[in-house]
Amino acid sequence: MLYRPLAALVAVLLALVLASCGEGDDTAAPPANSSVAAETAVAPEFPVTVEADNGPVTLEEQPDAIISLSATATESLFAIGAGEQVLAVDDQSDFPAEAPVTDLSGFEPNVEAIAGYEPDLVVAAYDPGGLVDGLERLEIPVLLQDAAPDLDAAYEQIETLGAATGNVEGAQTVVQSMRTEIDELAASVPGAEGATVYHELGPDYYSATSDTFIGSVYELFGLVNIADAAAGTDAGGYPQLTGEYIVSESPDVIVLADTTCCEQTAETVAKRPGWDQIEAVANGDIVEADDDIASRWGPRTVEFVALMAESLAGIGRP
Repeated sequence: MLYRPLAALVAVLLALVLASCGEGDDTAAPPANSSVAAETAVAPEFPVTVEADNGPVTLEEQPDAIISLSATATESLFAIGAGEQVLAVDDQSDFPAEAPVTDLSGFEPNVEAIAGYEPDLVVAAYDPGGLVDGLERLEIPVLLQDAAPDLDAAYEQIETLGAATGNVEGAQTVVQSMRTEIDELAASVPGAEGATVYHELGPDYYSATSDTFIGSVYELFGLVNIADAAAGTDAGGYPQLTGEYIVSESPDVIVLADTTCCEQTAETVAKRPGWDQIEAVANGDIVEADDDIASRWGPRTVEFVALMAESLAGIGRP
């Protein structure tokens, strides 16, 4: 490593050499912000074909008018550096703040309204029937990315968005950062292994099993999900439990993913009949999570994992 005085001297000498070489030489290197210098940067390669849940999607040119009908995809697009290419997002995409929110719906999409924006790529997490076919008939590429079942699938989706938008390096950087931070956080609380957890999607006791994305996060910590034993064949990973079942299982940790939608808190949970007998309630191991962060499988998953690591560090201690 160069010390500051030596580094300064080297910089001055280098500047003098470059100046002398450039005198009277029309081939001198252009300034770094010139168009010639910009041309030396590695440009995205198109056409490109990426794999999506609706099959292979080919993009002839780099898209610069993207519509995101997925709150998770919106977060990922901005994180990888594709924010300036995003033309519009759906009414559920509330992060980041600079996302151009519209009244477009990702759950009840209107093909005509979407096409009116003249997008050159539409990203969606849900196809209720007619969205993909309708846009493809209009020759508008659609990238369908269903809810990721686990972290590896989430990473793959981010990298797919990078390839589709010409932001490959940005996507790789985001994924690598996520992998490193999440792995470190999960390893930071080995004492949590074997503890039981109840994830609450709403005060009607809908939960999420280990077959879901959020369930895969709990598996990182070695937690045992009480929803797994109650999952029905038609629950799709999100069974509705009963208050009696939850009390009988007495989970060590309760995670509330309904703090915003339903104003649930540790205090409201403690007032539920019989819930004061639950280990998590008695020991104060109730995690109040942001609904959006806990339900999306994008870059902010790191924040949720960090919240869990912090909460699990003192598990079982009143």
